[in-house]
Amino acid sequence: MDGRKRADDAATDADDPELRRLILNPTSGGGTHVERTRRLADEYGFPVVETERAGHGADLAEQAADDGVDLLAVCGGDGTLHEAVVGLVRADALDAVTLSVVPAGTENVFAEDLGVRSLETGFAVADRGESRRLDLGVAGDEPFVLSAIAGLPADASAAATHERKNSLGPVAFVVAGVEEALSFDGLRVEIDAVSDDGADYEWSGEAAAILVGNVRQFAAEGGQADAEDGLLEVTVVERLPARDALVEYVEQRAFQWETEHVTELHARRLDFESPVGQPVAFSLDGEIREFERVTLAARPGALRVRVGDDYDPDP
Repeated sequence: MDGRKRADDAATDADDPELRRLILNPTSGGGTHVERTRRLADEYGFPVVETERAGHGADLAEQAADDGVDLLAVCGGDGTLHEAVVGLVRADALDAVTLSVVPAGTENVFAEDLGVRSLETGFAVADRGESRRLDLGVAGDEPFVLSAIAGLPADASAAATHERKNSLGPVAFVVAGVEEALSFDGLRVEIDAVSDDGADYEWSGEAAAILVGNVRQFAAEGGQADAEDGLLEVTVVERLPARDALVEYVEQRAFQWETEHVTELHARRLDFESPVGQPVAFSLDGEIREFERVTLAARPGALRVRVGDDYDPDP
């Protein structure tokens, strides 16, 4: 791990249970983690509050900030984490609260990126892990930690319902993707971005997907994007016949070739508009929101997070 400028060594008082709390989603990943999570939370001194409905994680995070909690662990999947960050933004508490992730969802992309791959590791990191300053994405007024995705992947994410994920696990996303691909008509979009060198970039046309990563990368080598560079990873995939799209996908991911119909750039800001006047569904960390026009941007170093020993901001 390097010593980059957004490393944050300010520690919370790890011995004071009044300053720490754990938000537990009891239904994430099928709900098999609850008993073990409560046992570990008691061992590490984390009082537990449980989510009871969609969106409740945001309310619990906001309440935690109001109560003076400065170390907030989140046990669930990426959606539960998203809600917690929404609550902290709502409370204007990003500078006051350090987040830590205890993975228990169907997909735990953010936790994997932070080097946290089990409940036990999650609690150990929450207790004594290093704190880092990570970028935060925003779509309009709503934050996103991982990504903002429009097009076919967003439709597939919306179709992978909570019940389906509980019964099928990660396969739910594959099943939903196949179903959505059969009926997907593409997106008519206009994009105006400010790239990392300050230059304007414009794109308009019919897209199969618009992929905006904050702590996530979608093309070229794949894997984790730079979580601390103050930029968004933007990939625009044009709509093509299925066979051509498959060929370009293989060229891009397997061989790391530049391809004609896949555009990539690093951007500070991205202005999106649907020229047909119809709202477009975006998946913000798996949570579906609709926008006819929206500005997506990076807030450099806005999120203080505890990370595992093998975390690498720019792998």
